[in-house]
Amino acid sequence: MKRSAIILAGGFSRRFGQPKALVQLEGKPLLLHVLDRISGVTDETVLVASSIDQKQTFTRLLNPEVKVIVDEQGPRSPLLGALTGFQNARGEHSLLLPCDAPFVSVEIASFLLDLCLQRDAVIPRWPNGYIEPLQAAYQTKTALTAAKTALEHEELDLRSMIARLRKVRYVSTRALRRIDPKLTTFFNVNTPEDLKRAGSMLCLLYTSP
Repeated sequence: MKRSAIILAGGFSRRFGQPKALVQLEGKPLLLHVLDRISGVTDETVLVASSIDQKQTFTRLLNPEVKVIVDEQGPRSPLLGALTGFQNARGEHSLLLPCDAPFVSVEIASFLLDLCLQRDAVIPRWPNGYIEPLQAAYQTKTALTAAKTALEHEELDLRSMIARLRKVRYVSTRALRRIDPKLTTFFNVNTPEDLKRAGSMLCLLYTSP
């Protein structure tokens, strides 16, 4: 198997009072928007939940082909979720994604995975130096080793994992604008206001000629 998609869906958002993965956007959970977007990009999808109860909820909601995994025990962090995903992914390369990005670009996802063939990771980077580790491609086994090492040092952020990867390629968001001019692929729903904006964006997509 060549490619896996790992979606981190275990976070609980106080702003919404429920996991963001289940927040409804135009009648459909955010998670399903992400899954529909990346359908066909990878050979498998691994969804990382935070508890058995959450896993059961997701399993009832999703296609049985989606592999739902519960986070390893420990302090909740994106790095821990990523490690769990890398442990259970069968693909040589993995696309790491959040559950709250309903406009993930298929073209950008495929582009990052294509570039990752000779790299440990391919990560989008903004002009100010900010990176997008949760919308990036990784060599699965190498990233797993780096994630384990970071956690052994009690470092819980994804940048600690990335710092332990040797062959990382950063792709400027300026270059990615050629694929996604408005970079809506990086739009995350973090607040109720973001959710309203996402609804407006979806309406524009449906009405565009």
